[in-house]
Amino acid sequence: MMKRCVLVTGGAGYIGSHTAVELVEAGYDVVLVDNLSNSDEAAVEGVRQITGVEIPFEKVDCCDREAFELVFRKYRFDAVIHFAASKAVGESVEKPLMYYRNNLFSFVNVLELMNKYGCQNIVFSSSATVYGEADVQPVTELSPRKPAASPYGNTKQMCEDILRDAVTANEEMKGIALRYFNPFGAHPSALIGELPRGVPNNLVPYITQTAAGIRECLSVFGDDYDTPDGSCIRDYIDVVDLARAHVVAIGRMIEGLNKESFEIFNIGTGRGVSVLELVKAFERVNNLKLNYRIAPRRAGDITLIWADTTLANNELGWRAERTLDETLAAAWKWQQEVMKR
Repeated sequence: MMKRCVLVTGGAGYIGSHTAVELVEAGYDVVLVDNLSNSDEAAVEGVRQITGVEIPFEKVDCCDREAFELVFRKYRFDAVIHFAASKAVGESVEKPLMYYRNNLFSFVNVLELMNKYGCQNIVFSSSATVYGEADVQPVTELSPRKPAASPYGNTKQMCEDILRDAVTANEEMKGIALRYFNPFGAHPSALIGELPRGVPNNLVPYITQTAAGIRECLSVFGDDYDTPDGSCIRDYIDVVDLARAHVVAIGRMIEGLNKESFEIFNIGTGRGVSVLELVKAFERVNNLKLNYRIAPRRAGDITLIWADTTLANNELGWRAERTLDETLAAAWKWQQEVMKR
């Protein structure tokens, strides 16, 4: 039987590279596309090293319709996983038009080219930001979407709506939106991981860079929230577990197991962990002392959110497997590896 081929946009990025590994290990052919604006070709090499497969990589911007179309002409795709997007909440507030251009144009191009070249299955990389400050925890897929707190969050909501409409208009097309919670960690091989450019936006790279002496001090934004220890609570999901969810979602559509033409799943652990809990767990697991301070609250941060993952557990047969401790150990191993480069 011919191997199925999956296009991964944003494939040199953090989640894209980990998903590429899991796809290859599940028996798929993979083609990676990335414009390298916020990623590094070293991640592609890392994927090739882990898998032992010379995975094709095309340096293309998904917003460049003509260049992107050449990729669809060159390969035949059975499915697409769309990660390519600008993703910093703070930057999106400062540069909203850039975010709308990058995140919406690229996605419309993907869908139009899929229609033109007969590719019917897509997984969209969505986010728990669509829930905003939810009234009830944990959030289910039926929890109402709240007005987005940032242009970045707004693009995720808008892309979900675009996908729903595209699937409704084309009865052969199937789409799954995976709403991620807070991805962290790195592949156990330490050949790929999160490699932020400049100051990290996410907590765990900031923790590991502080532990490594790259950052002087970690700021914990707020200790006066209405939570047990006063710091924000999030659902931290291991990046390899998250990557596996994409593989299962692709299989669901290709095998015709989807119950609706457009489906949404929460991808988290189902457990809320506070920022201070995470900091202390990192210290304990890696036998380190972190230099951190309590700073004022940060604009746009919600108090708490974690996932109800019942639907993904039951429908996809997927669940998070790696423990917080395992993932924090992998994150530190990756940071040490990066420093050797």
